[in-house]
Amino acid sequence: MYGVTASPRPRLVATDLDGTIVRSDGTISDRTLAALEAVEAAGAEVVFVTGRPPRWMDKVAEVTGHHGLAICGNGAVVYDLRAERIVETHPMDVTAARKVVGLIKAEIPDVCFAVETATGFAHEPAYPPLERDLSIVHAVAPVEELLDGPVLKLLARHASLAPDEFLALTRAAAGRYAEFTHSSKIALVEISGLGISKATTLASFAARHGITAAEVVAFGDMPNDLPMLTWAGHPYAVANAHPAVLKAVPNHTAGNDDDGVALILEKLFS
Repeated sequence: MYGVTASPRPRLVATDLDGTIVRSDGTISDRTLAALEAVEAAGAEVVFVTGRPPRWMDKVAEVTGHHGLAICGNGAVVYDLRAERIVETHPMDVTAARKVVGLIKAEIPDVCFAVETATGFAHEPAYPPLERDLSIVHAVAPVEELLDGPVLKLLARHASLAPDEFLALTRAAAGRYAEFTHSSKIALVEISGLGISKATTLASFAARHGITAAEVVAFGDMPNDLPMLTWAGHPYAVANAHPAVLKAVPNHTAGNDDDGVALILEKLFS
């Protein structure tokens, strides 16, 4: 369902990045940037809410003119795009992380792990890092040796399982001790501290600014966006979203390559 529900103009716009406002070619369109600028010009807040680690936010800061705030790592980090620095963290307890690793390894063969921290990235020998991670890898070792301090995000990877199946298996094995989600088309599960999600950190930010959920419009495309989309008063799924997101979210807009977020914001803030 394309369109805008009848309601007062939102006071906060929360949007995912990859697959939502970031197009398939890795860019953010001029139309979307103009729509976000119009939101801020109208006096509303813009918050980027992403699974990305803060170290991947430099290009976003540059493209968006170093405006606003980003919630990174599925709620684990609040990042100031103006100053390009971390201003708040919600790390995973090391004891819990070790418990999660042990339970998953006991239940799922051939799983491998990587660890995101406030200072960098480390992974097990079997874990295939992305090319853009290679320059900042500070350790390659068994995950038990890497878990020596606060964890912003624990990553679990499997070479052959389907993404949704792998998520279900890991959550069943250790869901009592952490939050499990995914935002990728590969079997890559993102694990955060218990009770930490895009929704919890966004809700905390909103509360500090006197903004209620009913005054928030949010956009997303993947399962890691569902907590935020469920919390926000006016959630939208882009047309290219994961089937579970399209099913759960009543309002739909055009896809990321067709400026779906801008389409709604132009109507709300025209």
